[in-house]
Amino acid sequence: MSPYQDERDGVSAGGKWMKFQSEDKMTGAKKTRFELLSNNYFREDPDYKPRIELICTNGKYAYADFNPGAKLGRPDYPGFWGQPKMEVRVRTDDVPNRKGWNWRGHFLSMDKGTIRGAIGAQLFNVEVKTRTGYAIAEFSPAGLNLDDMKKSCDLTPKKPSRD
Repeated sequence: MSPYQDERDGVSAGGKWMKFQSEDKMTGAKKTRFELLSNNYFREDPDYKPRIELICTNGKYAYADFNPGAKLGRPDYPGFWGQPKMEVRVRTDDVPNRKGWNWRGHFLSMDKGTIRGAIGAQLFNVEVKTRTGYAIAEFSPAGLNLDDMKKSCDLTPKKPSRD
């Protein structure tokens, strides 16, 4: 079931992905939210799995967030426009990378390139700094219906490369 008001209950989008749909009451914009839960929990909250949420509006990709389900550590540095950023390590299949994601208090904004790598991957891991130390969220994104992702978000997978 969806935790958000006015969002229809989720349906499988293939593999471990769930798809939720809603419509903005004021603008009529059609929103689609894809959610992928991790395979593991962080020790800070064994009742809430880290998750990736990918949001699309009117058939176009809008943004993606990583929600660790635990209190994040302090941001590492300011971004170009002064917004706080946290350096994370990601592994997409066999390609490790470091990324600077915008720190938004309880979650991190993912970059589009990383999410494009994740939707086509077999394995996707994210290492973040929590208040109690570093933790790794392990995801199994394989099996996503890529045709549905293309239709709902105009997003296609991309093979990751080392930055």
